[in-house]
Amino acid sequence: MPDIKILEKQALSNKRSRLEKIKYQIDQNGHSETREREVFFRPPSASILLYDSDRKTVILTKQFRLPVYLDKKEPILEACAGLLDEGEFPEHAIVREVEEETGYRISEIEKVAEGYSSPSSFSEYAYFFLGKYSPDMRISEGGGLKEEGEDIQVIELSAVEVKQKLKSGQVRDIKTLVLLQHALLHNLI
Repeated sequence: MPDIKILEKQALSNKRSRLEKIKYQIDQNGHSETREREVFFRPPSASILLYDSDRKTVILTKQFRLPVYLDKKEPILEACAGLLDEGEFPEHAIVREVEEETGYRISEIEKVAEGYSSPSSFSEYAYFFLGKYSPDMRISEGGGLKEEGEDIQVIELSAVEVKQKLKSGQVRDIKTLVLLQHALLHNLI
């Protein structure tokens, strides 16, 4: 591991999340170098793929995301996800998010992976889950929380539709790609 010394931190934004420019010195292999990087400090996140192995279906969401709109001018298809509140366990956060976003009240979840979402620039640590659902678990229409500016469309897809969307490149969200491929590899759908 190289020897790192933080020389300077400059806050560029401190709104919903913190963005800092950090100047640091890195000493490795007898060589010393000063570098600057921008780091976006985000809370941990959790995402989940809801699946029904009997009916071979999944639940995804579609919603407006400004960065995607600026690039592609379209909403994005995603697995249900959200940020963890301070001190919240990922398992609790994702069950809460499922109910808010999709209207399903689930009880069976399984963690399948965890890791940094984009370690060169983001501090966000992501947890990936699978969760079983069935039509009788739906307690509301979902759609997200209006006070958080959410307007989420809940979409149920068959395994055939999932494969078609993956092959045609219609799934562009990395967390969703990982979870869908996991489900297909393990014959969950």
